[in-house]
Amino acid sequence: MSSNPPFPAGTVIRGKWRGNRYVVERMLGRGANGTVYLVQREGRRERYALKIGNDTLELQSEINVLTSLQSSRKRKEHRAHRESALSSYLLESDDYKDSVPFYVMRYVEGRSLHYFLAKNGASWLGLVGLKLLEKLRNLHECGFVFGDLKPENVLVSNYGEAELIDYGGASPLGRSVKQFTEWHDRGYWNAGSRTGDENYDLFAFAVLCLRLLNEEGLKAAAAQLPQTRSADELVKLARSLPDKKLSSWLCLALKGGFPGSEAATEAWKIHIYSTRKPGKETMATPGWLKSAFALSLFVLIFMIYYVFRF
Repeated sequence: MSSNPPFPAGTVIRGKWRGNRYVVERMLGRGANGTVYLVQREGRRERYALKIGNDTLELQSEINVLTSLQSSRKRKEHRAHRESALSSYLLESDDYKDSVPFYVMRYVEGRSLHYFLAKNGASWLGLVGLKLLEKLRNLHECGFVFGDLKPENVLVSNYGEAELIDYGGASPLGRSVKQFTEWHDRGYWNAGSRTGDENYDLFAFAVLCLRLLNEEGLKAAAAQLPQTRSADELVKLARSLPDKKLSSWLCLALKGGFPGSEAATEAWKIHIYSTRKPGKETMATPGWLKSAFALSLFVLIFMIYYVFRF
C-alpha cells in the first residue's frame, strides 16, 4: 500500500493479531514512511504515538531499529527501572485491516528543537545538545546511523530532554543513508560520502547547531554553486561564533575529526555542557538569611553543650 488517508479524531485502530484498540485523538505528523497519530488505548489513560506505515518493508525496517534500541536499553543494568520504562522506544507492532502495518511508541510531549530554543534561549543548547548526542551514541552502539538529523526531527520537553522522533531514515552502519536533508547532508557540502558512519551524524549535528545559531549565514553558504560548496564554508561560520569552545567542537565535527560519537559526546559534556548549563546563575543569599542561619547554629551548639554538660 503506497499511501493512507488521514484518520479523523475518534477513529478506532484495532490490531489484527494482538487485538488492542487505539482511539485517534489527532494527527501529529506525516512523513515519507507513514503518518503518526496521537492515540489512547481503550481501557487506559495513557496516550501514545501510533505510526501507520505506507509500506510494509519500510516500516518493518524502522521497527527493527527501534527493537534494537529497546533491547540495548534493557541490557544496561546500571539504568534504574523507572528510567528504562520512561525511555521505551517501542511498545508493540501489529497490522490494521487490509494488512496495513503500524507500531505504537510512547508519546513525547514537547516542541520542535528550533521552537524550544527560540522560546527558552540559546543557553539551553548545552543540555539539549548533550541529550541529543547521547541518543545518537546509543543508536550507533546498536549499529545504526540516524541519517536525517534536522530540527524538525527532534522534540524537546519543557525540562530539556531531547528525543529523536522519526527513525524512518535510520540505516545500518556501512550502508548508504536512506533519507537526508540537503543542508545537513555531508555529501551536499562535498565533505564526504553518504555512506552511513558515526561522523555522518556528527556532521549533521554540527550543521544543526549552525542552523540554530546562524541560519542566515548557513543559507548564504548553501546558495553557492554545487561544485564550490565545501565544509570550509561551514568551518568559517563555526569560527565566527562568540563561544570559542563550541566553535572548536563544531569545527572538529565538520572535519570528521572525532573517532566516534562516544568521544564527541564526552567532549561536549566537558567543554560545552559544563559551561552552558541553563539556570547556572544563582541568586545571592540575602544578609538576613545568613544572620538567621548563624543564630540558629549558635542556639543548636549551645543546646548540645547544655545537654551533655548537665
